Amino acid sequence: MSEPTTVTVQILGKPYQVSCQEEEVDALSTSARYLDTKMASIKGSGKIVGIDRIAVMAALNIANELLSSEASRNDTTEYLDTRMSRLINRLDVALAKHKHAEN
Repeated sequence: MSEPTTVTVQILGKPYQVSCQEEEVDALSTSARYLDTKMASIKGSGKIVGIDRIAVMAALNIANELLSSEASRNDTTEYLDTRMSRLINRLDVALAKHKHAEN
């Protein structure tokens, strides 16, 4: 693990200094750009006023995206597990038939 470093990120034109590990700088910068984009979009809609409210709405939107993504991933994993079980059963049946035919 490397030494902590300080990175300055811009959110809605305002600089924020954040400490992170050297190997996390790129991920932090990407996350900050993503947050900035979300907040700018909310601010641009003109429906929400105040930086605190904009930040909370952005956080809620990002949390929703994360939870939806996790649910989708869980559905995919469940589907793949079921599919793999069926394929394993088919292979077992085919191998048993092949063994029986050899005898």
